Amino acid sequence: MPRTARDVVFIDGVRTPFGKAGGLYAETRADDLVVRAIRELLRRNPQLPPERVDEVAIAATTQTGDQGLTIGRSAAVLAGLPKSVPGYAIDRMCAGAMTAVTTTASGIAFGAYDVAIAGGVEHMGRHPMGEGVDPNPRFLAEKLVDPSALVMGCTAENLHDRFPQITKERADAYAVRSQQKVAAAYAAGKIQPDLVPTAIRSAEKGWGLATEDEPPRPTTTMADLAKLKTPFRPHGKVTAGNAAGINDGATACLLAAEDVAAELGLKARMRLVDYAFAGVEPEVMGLGPVPATEKVLARNSLTMDDIGLIEINEAFAVQVLAFLEHFKIADDDPRVNPWGGAIALGHPLASSGVRLMTQLSRLFAERTDVRYGLTTMCVGMGMGGTVLWENLAWEGAK
Repeated sequence: MPRTARDVVFIDGVRTPFGKAGGLYAETRADDLVVRAIRELLRRNPQLPPERVDEVAIAATTQTGDQGLTIGRSAAVLAGLPKSVPGYAIDRMCAGAMTAVTTTASGIAFGAYDVAIAGGVEHMGRHPMGEGVDPNPRFLAEKLVDPSALVMGCTAENLHDRFPQITKERADAYAVRSQQKVAAAYAAGKIQPDLVPTAIRSAEKGWGLATEDEPPRPTTTMADLAKLKTPFRPHGKVTAGNAAGINDGATACLLAAEDVAAELGLKARMRLVDYAFAGVEPEVMGLGPVPATEKVLARNSLTMDDIGLIEINEAFAVQVLAFLEHFKIADDDPRVNPWGGAIALGHPLASSGVRLMTQLSRLFAERTDVRYGLTTMCVGMGMGGTVLWENLAWEGAK
C-alpha cells in the first residue's frame, strides 16, 4: 500500500547538567543519566500515555559497560516505560543523538512510528574517547588516512594549517565569546528550564544534586587563553580553552507525527524540514558541517540568508570559524549560538545533537521573526551532519 510521508515535529527536549570528566558524575552511572532525562520528558508531558511511545533510540559513542547493553532498550525499561516499548543503541560518534533523531523521525515520516524518544549519553570520565577501539592497521598501512585523522585535536590543528587566516587569536576570541554568551544566558534564565536536576553520589561526600553545568568558565579572558599549552602540536593553535572539554551528560527529546501531537495535545515547538550527513577527509573532519549544510540548503532551494538561527556544535573554535568563513558569515554573527556553545557548556560526544535542538527550539519560541534554523556538527572520522528546522511560532505562518 503506498504511503505518504508525514510531517515530524519536535515536542520537547531535556538534558542533565553537563559535568567535567571526573567531576560531578564521577560515581554516577551513564545509564542512570539517560534514564533521568527520559523520566523528565514523561513527567513534563503528562498528556502522552507511555504506551504510545513506539521507539527509544539512545546514542553512545563508547558502547560498553554502563553505556552498553543496547542502551535504548535498557534505559527504556529502567525509566519505567511499558515493556512493550522497544529501544536500540546507535553510534555516529559526536552526531549520535542527532542520528537518533533523524533515524526515528524518518520512521515517523514513513508511518512506522507515531511517537519516539531519541537522545544520547556519554560518560567520558568512565569511558574515555577511543576506549577499546582497535583501528584496522590498513588505515595507515595503505595510507587510507593520515595518522592525525584518529586524533580529533590533530584534525583541528590541520584545519588551522589549511586556513592560516584562522589564527589562534581569532579562535581564542571566539572561545571567549562563547563563555560570555553562556554566562549571559544563565544570568537571564535561558538555559535552566531544560536542565534536569540529577542525583549524584560520592563515597566521600554522600549524595548531592547537579542543577547546573560544571564546565563553563565565565571569567575567561584572552590573556588566560594565551597562556594555555597546545597539547596536539608544539607551538600549535588548539588548546583546552578554544575546544570543547572532556565531559559527561545525557540528553533526550520527544518527537511525533504532527497530526498525532495535535491528537494527544502535545505542543510542537518546531518541524523537521530536512537533514543530511556528508563525508569529508578524516584529517579535516571539522569541515563536515559544510557539505552537509550545502546539501540541505540546495535540496530546499534556500541560502544561508534564509537561515535565522544556527546552532553549531563547538568541538573546536577553528571548526566553527571554518564553517562561518565558507558561508561568508561573520565570526560574531548574532544568528550563531546566541546562548553560547560547547566550548563553554561541554560536549559529551553522542549526547550533544539533542542539546543543539533543544536550545534552538527555545530560541525559536522567542524569535517569532525567524522561520528556519539549523543544527549542525562535525563528526569524527570525517563526517558532518545538519538538520533544517522550521519554527512553528513563525509569525509569517499566521
